[in-house]
Amino acid sequence: MEFRHLGRSGLMVSEISYGNWITHGSQVEEDAARECVRAALDEGITTFDTADVYAGTKAEEVLGRALKGVRRESLEIFTKVYWPTGAGPNDRGLSRKHITESVHGSLRRLQTDYVDLYQAHRFDNETPLEETLKTFDDLVRQGKVLYVGVSEWNAEQIAQALKIADEMGFDRLVSNQPQYSMLWRVIEAEVVPLSEKEGLSQIVWSPIAQGVLTGKYLPGQPPPAGSRATDPAGGGFISRMLNDDVLTRVQNLKPIAADLGLSMAQLAVAWVLQNPNVASAIIGATKPEQVRDNVKASGVKLDAEVLKKIDDVLGPVVERDPAKTISPEKRP
Repeated sequence: MEFRHLGRSGLMVSEISYGNWITHGSQVEEDAARECVRAALDEGITTFDTADVYAGTKAEEVLGRALKGVRRESLEIFTKVYWPTGAGPNDRGLSRKHITESVHGSLRRLQTDYVDLYQAHRFDNETPLEETLKTFDDLVRQGKVLYVGVSEWNAEQIAQALKIADEMGFDRLVSNQPQYSMLWRVIEAEVVPLSEKEGLSQIVWSPIAQGVLTGKYLPGQPPPAGSRATDPAGGGFISRMLNDDVLTRVQNLKPIAADLGLSMAQLAVAWVLQNPNVASAIIGATKPEQVRDNVKASGVKLDAEVLKKIDDVLGPVVERDPAKTISPEKRP
């Protein structure tokens, strides 16, 4: 496993991290979840990403139990706040009240005294950004949070937060967590250039496009039984990619992967890691074998010729338009 700095901070993270959106507390039984976490640890992954909203807070509990007994100093634990975790009007958003209550709940569920990275899970248009950033800064000063970041913020929102932090002397953001894969390259237009300039890293989710880039979904055929596409929690998210044009082009990536001695999943993860602004690619798994396969992408170098071949194969199916979005209920 190789490691990269998170933004301009001194924090090192494993360039492949383990995330438990959809899986822990919902899609897989806890014993299977623990086996996946154990496989991640055995393969050198030290960075674990979750969120209070995953599986209605259950995902954090499962991860906390799975990591219990592991030397805390050897781990980087990330979580997030924003989406509703209750029925009340203050059980959501980025207000001081919700952030404060949410971080305490996350620490309790994760069985830790602090989280390494606390992330604003979306931008909150109903709370003054100064209030959010001041609350984050207070948590850093209290030692409950070591670094702060965001997830799925656009370049304008990130720039606004950095300006306020600089003016008010708050801890700066060190990262953004966006969707990024061979098929979804929206961040390349504005977010990555701003982040490179301002010293933020990307911690990317869905590098395998929820399994589409493994090649297991075939054009003209129904999704395999038990796959993400047949799961109520994840099926809606990838439905937009399950068309014959996308799936045919993905099948045409197989010779490229084979020539490199890589599985399709390894090629997909290795591809996002070629972007120097990416600090870590988040993988998810329902089986330990998936973890063991994915981590082999660490350290793989793809030359310019290979990257061009991938671009030529995928062509017009790549989404680059930053105006395109995914409905909130389908986002991690």
